[in-house]
Amino acid sequence: MNVYDGQRMAELLGANGMTAAVDGADADLVVLNTCHIREKAAEKAYSEVGRLRREDGSKPLVALAGCVAQAEGGEAKRRSPMIDMVVGPQAYHRLPEMVAQAVRGGRPVDTDMPAISKFDAFPTRRRANPSSFLTIQEGCDKFCTYCVVPYTRGAEISRPEKDIVLEARELVDAGAREIVMLGQNVNAWSYDGRGFADLIRALADIDGLERIRYTTSHPMDMSDDLIAAHAEVAKLMPYLHLPVQSGSNRILKAMNRSHTAETYLAILEKMRAARPDIALSGDFIVGFPGETEEDFTATLNLVDEVGYASAYSFKYSPRPGTPAATMEDQIATEIMDDRLQRLQARIIAHQVAFNRASVGKETEVLIERRGKYPGQMIGKSPWLQSVHVETDATPGDILPVALTAAGPNSLTGALLTKAAA
Repeated sequence: MNVYDGQRMAELLGANGMTAAVDGADADLVVLNTCHIREKAAEKAYSEVGRLRREDGSKPLVALAGCVAQAEGGEAKRRSPMIDMVVGPQAYHRLPEMVAQAVRGGRPVDTDMPAISKFDAFPTRRRANPSSFLTIQEGCDKFCTYCVVPYTRGAEISRPEKDIVLEARELVDAGAREIVMLGQNVNAWSYDGRGFADLIRALADIDGLERIRYTTSHPMDMSDDLIAAHAEVAKLMPYLHLPVQSGSNRILKAMNRSHTAETYLAILEKMRAARPDIALSGDFIVGFPGETEEDFTATLNLVDEVGYASAYSFKYSPRPGTPAATMEDQIATEIMDDRLQRLQARIIAHQVAFNRASVGKETEVLIERRGKYPGQMIGKSPWLQSVHVETDATPGDILPVALTAAGPNSLTGALLTKAAA
């Protein structure tokens, strides 16, 4: 979502007469779009601000944007006087106005959280990557005890379907072949009685759009209609990212997750019945307050039972203002480090097994960029695997490919026929 927001801010500034600085050149304005989900990400934002001072003591205008800006507001400028503007994720549309104020010597702060008016201010999409992001929903009503998102992104709110379809058409006209719908709880999208599965079907009707994906989902919003869409909508790719966070029901309850390990696995069983070739991904937190070795073992067992194609895993990071930050039995760093290494080793083993099981399949690969070697291009399989192919095709082409070899992070493909655009 931050990539999407960054692109939209750049387009907005461009529409107001600014151009991107050439790589290596000094910029007049630097916008740091930040994340507050973990302490390391938040601290990195401030260290990046400090690096912007030039050798002669001058500096560009600096805008701190995103969730760190939302969480810290004016305090961010007191912490780092180099920051000229502080703009929260719901106020991006005011960035050109704020830049004008800063040029005149002002130091504006805007962390208001209006509905989704910012989307109306963004210009028409003129350029798009072969796989392009499209935010359809923001905010979260789930209030997991470890998470700052409800406080930095606000309550769940969905964009109107007509606006989403319009932006999707603009992206396709600008070169997108695949659209990845985004939201903090993307599958919670609903508008005027229409649900997320209805939106998927609406996007599938767009000529020229070949692939549809979405992230990130919440288990409580995995409706039967959405599962059915995976079986019935050919453009919806066989990939599901569904965070679970822990395999221990005791820890899940402490996290205020609305599912148990059993209900989570039941959802995946339904999904596999609807789409047998589905690739599954998830999120995990290790070292949540009070997590015992028995709790952690339950997580390892769940990883083995699911057999994830990929997964993301993190050490618990206490965030200010969240209930978990003040819980007793905070876990020592060395224990979290050990558990994270063991969990990631288990996840990688399943990822390697999934990739190796793909060898021999014939499928289509969406070419996204050039590879490291002459004549090599890199694209994505329907299961979101990176595939290296020797071809003279260009980004945006969709190629019929035989998957011939697998590594832990990518596969090699051989072109079956001449590339078809």
